[in-house]
Amino acid sequence: MTTLFISDLHLQEERPAIGRAFLQLLENCGEDIEALYILGDFFEYWVGDDGITPFQGRIADALKQFSKNVAPVYFMHGNRDLLIGKEFAKKAGCTILPDPTVVDLYGEPTLLMHGDSLCTLDIAYQRFRRVTRNPIMRWLILHLPLSYRTSSIQKLRTNSQQQGPTKSREIMDVTPAEVERIMAKNRCKRLIHGHTHRPARHPMNIQGEAAERIVLGDWEQQGWLIRATPDSLELESFEIEETQPDASEKAAS
Repeated sequence: MTTLFISDLHLQEERPAIGRAFLQLLENCGEDIEALYILGDFFEYWVGDDGITPFQGRIADALKQFSKNVAPVYFMHGNRDLLIGKEFAKKAGCTILPDPTVVDLYGEPTLLMHGDSLCTLDIAYQRFRRVTRNPIMRWLILHLPLSYRTSSIQKLRTNSQQQGPTKSREIMDVTPAEVERIMAKNRCKRLIHGHTHRPARHPMNIQGEAAERIVLGDWEQQGWLIRATPDSLELESFEIEETQPDASEKAAS
């Protein structure tokens, strides 16, 4: 029995090697998989289920086959793919989870998050996050013309890339006090999240008890995943090969 966790693939057609690495993971992960959890920023951006591209459609189809033939797939929104909705979930055969969510991972209550809400020192981002996570605002955004949504999200991506290098390392990382607060609130001694792109295992102490925060890495030169079994939990990485797309990929694009 094995449960897999991944996060921050930032899938986009411009980076085909990442997409191929993900599809290979689905094909080669083994037959004992019980569940796959995707903890946000699965796609680099998402303009709405009505704007799905052929590339995104192929990824959804692969997830559908995986969920049908191998194991259930659970998806949690990140800050990049917040607009993923019910239509994508149906197409991909996945279940959308709220952030945060507590799961029973082989007897250990485990808190799952994307991780962006833990970065409380980034006050401007947290203000932006509260606005965009508001259901009314989300409804309004999704009722804007598709072309306007696409151009607006492209601008946000550009601004984010420009502002990222100017922010301090402390602001871009989680706030320890917030981590302790949310873990204590949910009565969990294990937290799994992504977002910060700083893969590591952090031993902690929550209310006098040993605990751990495990951070998934983003997929760039390496892919990252957590492989949990009833007897162990491992944070693993693997090389992503920059190979040329084959004829079928070229034809599909």
